[in-house]
Amino acid sequence: MDGVGSFGAGLAGAAFDPVSFIKQPTTILRVLSWVFSLVVFASIVNEGYVNLGSERLHCVFNKNADACNYGVFCGLVGLLLCSFFFLLDVKFQQISSIKDRKKAVMLEVGVSGFWTFLWFVSFCFLANQWSRTAPEDLPLNQGADAARASIAFSFFSILTWAGLTVRAVQKYLLGTDMTLFTTDHLDGVAPVTPYPPTTTGGAIEPSDNYQSPPFTEGLEAPAPTYQVPIY
Repeated sequence: MDGVGSFGAGLAGAAFDPVSFIKQPTTILRVLSWVFSLVVFASIVNEGYVNLGSERLHCVFNKNADACNYGVFCGLVGLLLCSFFFLLDVKFQQISSIKDRKKAVMLEVGVSGFWTFLWFVSFCFLANQWSRTAPEDLPLNQGADAARASIAFSFFSILTWAGLTVRAVQKYLLGTDMTLFTTDHLDGVAPVTPYPPTTTGGAIEPSDNYQSPPFTEGLEAPAPTYQVPIY
């Protein structure tokens, strides 16, 4: 994983390097997932419905409106999720609390794994309905290219979202390097360094011991002076 420290993101407040961020595998997979979701969404919305001699539009996937609606749903929500987690990746290093970082990583693991499953269902559902579509239902082969594109990029989305899930799990398993943080960092509070103990002759003395005032060591107390009375 890239970075050192809390969940692979390093210490909070470090300078953001856009070049290194763009080159990260997670960022590349995120952008590809965004593009694939856009293709599925746009293909179905623009050419996923045909007019068969009536004012009513029919879905190209075996006239099953649920197939088109499901593909549009996965594509649109996939776009929003990719955008959200992309912004979270940018701001992740600025999160100082380890607990908040852990919650963000756990959210990414859950959402990425769940959306991988939904894309798998989308691929199977659309491919099944397309195989049952009769040629006479698509005059002049209308919408055929959009249907094939939706099926193909649904499959590609499975791969990219599965990759994002693996990266998120690796980030979670990496956890945090506790040598870089104290207990106070768990709540996002910077620790306070106490005064160091004093040393005398190589031995460490506790800081709460009484210390004599300065410039008094080595001085002997003056003997009392008085005169013996003479009787």
